[in-house]
Amino acid sequence: MTTTENRPWRGVLVATALPLNDDLSVDYDRYARHCAWLVENGCDGVVPNGSLGEYQVLTPEERAKVVETAVSAIGGSRVMPGVAAYGSAEARRWAEQARDAGCRSVMLLPPNAYRADERSVLAHYEAVAEVGVPVVAYNNPIDTKVDLVPELLAKLHAEGYIHGVKEFSGDVRRAYRIAELAPELDLLIGADDVLLELAVAGAKGWVAGYPNALPAASVELYHAAVEGDLDTARLLYRRLHPLLRWDSRVEFVQAIKLSMDIVGRHGGRVRPPRVPLLPEQEATVRAATEKALAAGLA
Repeated sequence: MTTTENRPWRGVLVATALPLNDDLSVDYDRYARHCAWLVENGCDGVVPNGSLGEYQVLTPEERAKVVETAVSAIGGSRVMPGVAAYGSAEARRWAEQARDAGCRSVMLLPPNAYRADERSVLAHYEAVAEVGVPVVAYNNPIDTKVDLVPELLAKLHAEGYIHGVKEFSGDVRRAYRIAELAPELDLLIGADDVLLELAVAGAKGWVAGYPNALPAASVELYHAAVEGDLDTARLLYRRLHPLLRWDSRVEFVQAIKLSMDIVGRHGGRVRPPRVPLLPEQEATVRAATEKALAAGLA
């Protein structure tokens, strides 16, 4: 087996935006086509039911069907669903659903209904790891208020609870500390606007947002960065960064969906409580996307 087959979370995995119909119901057929299109354009897989996929406002039936749709479209080895939930029992059930659908890895936030302590975090990941599907942790202290610091990640990895981490703290210095404390733990780029910095620091993958709109250019950027072709990587990074930085902003779902619309993909609407971009935000995203189009990046 190749490394990617052993560790299917490596490479470029797109945290997929979810296409909605005008009545805000999920367009599963369009979602299946979107997953297939991403793979056709060089992406290694998808991450359904992440924040970009608006999982918090899906019904349980919708959330399950999104995973099944992705697996049917591109195969379970390419699908790493988000299984975050307020309670460990519910997160465990989502991991079981992913396993039963054919997925070979899942992504899990720490407990996020409250500011969990270290023992609670360990118990949470232990409960989900018992399902038997490899778990990639998702560190997003900005939104969850629980910080998976390198020392805690090392404990989670030493216990066998996690195999990788999507790092969204924005602190690129952590890459080196994680590598020292847990050298076998795969670091995944978790925010689009620190891609180059974390790739140079040894990241093994990218859980990505903007490839929803610009997959080929994003994949080229990732491979140039991890392979050390810094001349190519720096040029692409500068050109794409006006868009990539939206991945770390509150309005990231709306921004990425707007860029998808502009490049001829279906981004479409978002579900409440999200609201459309302000006119000045829309103008900024539109100008940056059109500039990327003019540069041949779509």
